[in-house]
Parts: sequence; structure tokens; C-alpha cells
Amino acid sequence: MIGIDIVSIKRFEKFLDKFQNKALERFLTPCEISLVKTPQTAAGFFAAKEAISKALGSGISKECSFKDIIIYKDSKNAPYFTLSKDIVDEYSIIDSALSITHDGGFAIAVAQIESKKSRATKICH
Repeated sequence: MIGIDIVSIKRFEKFLDKFQNKALERFLTPCEISLVKTPQTAAGFFAAKEAISKALGSGISKECSFKDIIIYKDSKNAPYFTLSKDIVDEYSIIDSALSITHDGGFAIAVAQIESKKSRATKICH
């Protein structure tokens, strides 16, 4: 399952100017907030959480909240994520990957999630 999202960095600059840390607290954990040093990173994390939830097929919803997804950076500053135990169990997650990039005033994220469960594909005839 693959999910993708794109976010305007300028939108996040305005969001952060208006609400400061309260803006980040809406969708990030304290650990994630400590990693955010720029509006680009905040926008990238937001796009990543949206992409991850889309890869699950739920979107951000009652089934999967922003706080069910935790983003980290490894020693080379590459992003990766974990999901809440409830999400891992519900979707039988066995592997995942995340990429975030920033260019042209946008943050873009792509997430890949491998699950033991298959989602039914609807075919129109």
C-alpha cells in the first residue's frame, strides 16, 4: 500500500506564525516537536502523516489519528515512523518505508506499508 501527500510550506509558515507551538501540538508528539526546527520540517511531517494514513487506506480519521503515527529521524537524518500498537494489530503491518522531500515551496511525502491483510479492490464493469 502506498500513500502520497503534498503540503505548501508557506501555509505552514503562516500556521506557525499564528499559533506557535500550539500548531505543532495538534498533530505532533513532544518527541516529534523536538525534531522540528523549520517550517519545512513541520510541513514534511504533516505530509508524512497524511501519506501514511492514506497508505493504510483510512486517512486521518477515527481509525487513525495523527498521534497514532510517530515520525523519527535516524542517524543520517532520514525519516522513519512507527504506528500505535492498535494500528499495527488492526492492519497486520509487517514493514514500512517513508520518504520526505522539500522543493519549490512544497513538502512532499511518500509512504509504503506492507500488511499481511489485503485490501479488496473494487472493479467497475
